[in-house]
Amino acid sequence: MKTLARDEVVPLYYPEFDVTRPEKVRLLLQELRPGAVINTAAFHRVDECEDQPEASFRVNAVAVRDLARLASELGFILIHFSTDYVFDAGRGALCRIRRAQPPQRLRRLQAGRRVFRPGYRRKALLGAHLRALRFGSCREKGYNFVDRMIALADEGKPIRVVDDQWVSPTSAEELAARVSDLLRTDHYGLYHLTSEGQCTWFEFAAEVFSLLEKSPRLEPVPSRVFAAKARRPSIPCSKTSGQENRLRDFSDWKKALRTYLERKSLIPK
Repeated sequence: MKTLARDEVVPLYYPEFDVTRPEKVRLLLQELRPGAVINTAAFHRVDECEDQPEASFRVNAVAVRDLARLASELGFILIHFSTDYVFDAGRGALCRIRRAQPPQRLRRLQAGRRVFRPGYRRKALLGAHLRALRFGSCREKGYNFVDRMIALADEGKPIRVVDDQWVSPTSAEELAARVSDLLRTDHYGLYHLTSEGQCTWFEFAAEVFSLLEKSPRLEPVPSRVFAAKARRPSIPCSKTSGQENRLRDFSDWKKALRTYLERKSLIPK
């Protein structure tokens, strides 16, 4: 909302606006007649998705199909965010993402297929498969990973963080800015947008505490300690940049993290 302040933007929140209720979605969008719809709705708690596959599929696949159909019917641009759990090159290898590379993971891939099936491609601007840990405001959770680490440190509790899963920590603010850039172009297709560089979750937590000059009891642990139901990718992925479409590059994740902490007045500028 802040990034698109110069535009006329109508925020639609769940449960008043529920993407799994297509008739209500149709009526509202027919009334609004938007030039673009940015879909950030998702059933994103992956362990709960394992227990509730039908609910997950309704939100992450069927609802996206319905939005894509409406985009074609009503003539708006659909901007859809997919998932960071798409690519998996196997153990011990880097996953080099290319625009033509077919994603390899299971149920979470279906949303992208709904958007990019024949007939919808021209109206789909962005499908951001983000191998990323996004940090910034989170209306639903009330916190993000950075804020959670800080809270645990302030409580004096020992902190165990996995050190065998790789992410590209990405600023929500920078990501919103690139979406705004894409909205003002005629470029359509699939984009992989993350900050530069990768690290493990543990390394990211350690960088947070280093910048804050805090020394909590931080312990690296393997993923198996938490016995999560959903399998997480364990290898780093690099990405193609947006330079081919004249998008601004993202910051290195360490610089983006510093900027985030500065703007929260947690460290001096």
